[in-house]
Amino acid sequence: MSGHGDPIPMTSRRAAPLKGVAEVPGDKSISHRALILGALSVGETRITGLLEGQDVLDTASAMRSFGADVRHLGVGEWSVHGVGVGGFAEPEDVIDCGNSGTGVRLIMGAMATSPIAATFTGDASLRSRPMARITDPIALFGARSYGRSRGRLPMTILGAADPVPVRYTVPMPSAQVKSAVLLAGLNAPGQTVVIEKEATRDHTERMLAGFGAELSVEETAEGRVITLTGQPELRPQSVAVPRDPSSAAFPVCAALIVEGSEITVPGVSQNLTRNGIYITLVEMGADIAFENPREEGGEPVADLRVKFSTLKGVEVPPERAASMIDEYPVLSVVAAFAEGKTVMKGVKELRVKESDRIDAMARGLEANGVKIEEDEDTLIVHGMGPGGVPGGGTCATHLDHRIAMSFLVLGMAANKPVGIDDAGPVSTSFPVFEPLMMRLGAQLVRGNR
Repeated sequence: MSGHGDPIPMTSRRAAPLKGVAEVPGDKSISHRALILGALSVGETRITGLLEGQDVLDTASAMRSFGADVRHLGVGEWSVHGVGVGGFAEPEDVIDCGNSGTGVRLIMGAMATSPIAATFTGDASLRSRPMARITDPIALFGARSYGRSRGRLPMTILGAADPVPVRYTVPMPSAQVKSAVLLAGLNAPGQTVVIEKEATRDHTERMLAGFGAELSVEETAEGRVITLTGQPELRPQSVAVPRDPSSAAFPVCAALIVEGSEITVPGVSQNLTRNGIYITLVEMGADIAFENPREEGGEPVADLRVKFSTLKGVEVPPERAASMIDEYPVLSVVAAFAEGKTVMKGVKELRVKESDRIDAMARGLEANGVKIEEDEDTLIVHGMGPGGVPGGGTCATHLDHRIAMSFLVLGMAANKPVGIDDAGPVSTSFPVFEPLMMRLGAQLVRGNR
């Protein structure tokens, strides 16, 4: 699948029981961070299991533009010879981050405290997304930014020549904002402090510590307080990237709703800041066994054994949103096959992802016969029970990979085929989604029905 070029319409038809092993790609969040921290280290970082989706490849290209020697050694194997903290060179050309909000926001933070200029752009989806949530805090370090109205790309960042450390409370639960501020703080003297009222995925903190940064995390009345001492010499590492729990959610959810299915998904990250979807599925009655728990690359992982299940609707608490923000689209598909209604609250952040995911899922589910309620911060799906979704609709993906995959999962269990207008964006995070799902037994057909 290609994330660029002409649209790739695709249709998903009702599947026979899904069977087999789903070896999903490496974690996207960790892949981005491994490349960036490798580029900010002195010496060679070796990475195995890197996700080779377009989003991560765009980050690898960006690190080359900033002066790091980034080489592809084999499938999932990469070498990064870094330039050290404060060592970024000024890029000769515009940095194109494609569809990746994580990539562009983390890179903006990483270069914001170096005395260089860089211009960033991306695809139509990324150019519509808000960047003020990054440019506001990096301005506190002394960086300046010049972009389109409402802080949109393309945007030029002028890094701070004499950066100062900051104390910053993240105004929304966002690992991207937190991480951008911490990466900016690497090249500022003294201590940069980030406070988050709601805990978000902690890969940046884990990896900074692994690369040798002096960092502490404290739970206080203010929230989770992260203190980073600036201007360290980061040590290169060997990074083994675990499998992505967000990508794993698609075959897992498909197996739960396709009658007779039983699959295994090995080596999936079980990071407590990322496992909200699995907690929720188990609450709904999902038959998921977490086998062989262990640690790989500093992250807890387990093998998942998943069987078709009769599910019930639940209310997902808003405080769980940060740990499953990317999984609400596919959860809404699962909810359509549950008995009773599923209420998802505290999900307004979905409105500013690659697309307005609340609206995209609501319109697509409605087109396939599912009753939906929504407001700015809530999505309610009225479940129709196993085999109860009529299907037959065609869904707009809005250049959003997770919307595309979610509706393809819907079609695997709906009574009539479900179409999507473009499967191309899937390559940004899960380039092997199509062949992997078809090996399990899915029926995915390219082209219009």
